[in-house]
Amino acid sequence: QVQLVESGGGLVQPGGSLRLSCAASGFTFSSYTTSWYRQAPGKARELVAYIASAGGRINYADSVKGRFTISRDNAKNTVYLQMNSLKPEDTAVYVCNAGSLRYMYWGQGTQVTVSS
Repeated sequence: QVQLVESGGGLVQPGGSLRLSCAASGFTFSSYTTSWYRQAPGKARELVAYIASAGGRINYADSVKGRFTISRDNAKNTVYLQMNSLKPEDTAVYVCNAGSLRYMYWGQGTQVTVSS
């Protein structure tokens, strides 16, 4: 059974940090590009960052460049999103995605709230 399970979300003050994790199972994780998306209330889903299967290609949304870092550990079937200098506008549900040429899988999401 394919699963992507996110963790690490929560409430943090502006300027704080959080580290999200997404644990994968049920498919060959190392062969998939993995991404983090986010969706805030009333807004469209936004691609935050992605990392290629071997980790060689990484890209970020302009809104998070210099503050967020995506990484992966293929031995642990896990992708991470380190989020620093968080802003209230980063508040959203963060969702993990894994995709190949044939398949795409989604997690259920984890809530991140940035508020004082």
